[in-house]
This record gives sequence, C-alpha cells and structure tokens, in this order.
Amino acid sequence: MAPEQRELVADNARSIAEAHFEPQAWFRAITADGEPVGFVQGIDVLEERCVYVWRMMIDAGHQRRGYGAAAMRLVIERARALDGVDRVVLSHAERAGNAGPFYARLGFTPTGEVEDGEVVLALSLMDAHGAEG
Repeated sequence: MAPEQRELVADNARSIAEAHFEPQAWFRAITADGEPVGFVQGIDVLEERCVYVWRMMIDAGHQRRGYGAAAMRLVIERARALDGVDRVVLSHAERAGNAGPFYARLGFTPTGEVEDGEVVLALSLMDAHGAEG
C-alpha cells in the first residue's frame, strides 16, 4: 500500500492470521501474469445471506490498472454461486483516500450503517425483478 493508505486496511499477515480463527473465512492472492499484486479476504455469512469482503488491497504500484475491479467481479461471481446469498457487503474507513469511489463504480451503495467507524456498503445480487442477476 502507499504510505497514505496504510491506515485504511490491515496488512496481509494480520488478515491471514485472523482468518484462521474464523471457520467461514477465505482469502486469495490477486495475481497478474503470475505476480502477486493484491489480496482479498472474505467471509461467507450464510445466515445473513451475504458474502462479506473483510479485506481488499492492491499494491500501490499496481493500482489503477483494473486488478481490483477484476478481483471484485470474481468475488461477486463467487457470491452469486452460493445458494441463498443475495448480496455482497463490505466497509471502508471514512478517511481521505478511501476506496468508496472505487466501490461505488462497481455498484456498491451505502446501507446507512457504520461498523467500527467504517461506512458499510452493499451490492445486491438481485435484479430489479427480484431474480438473481
């Protein structure tokens, strides 16, 4: 992460360690041409019918190249494949340089909730007719 972004997301080692204490957690490297460029971690919260994106980061030298959007599209596809899941949820810090505009471009909207000082966003996996889209 760029120095000004380091307070916006936990480092990957911490994320991986925390995931080992949460049975429904998963994490993936984001790679481009075999080179690691980022990290995404989520948790399947099936009782709440959602996939929660716990952590997402793209290395500062690889940002603005579409890797984050491609990774989030894969997370969304994964969520769609889970029986009963109807949304993807995530949160971001309310600080300058946050990922809010990035998530908005992907269709995430604020839920009105704030969790641990972070704005909660959701992306519905249902189309306007109530069918999975």
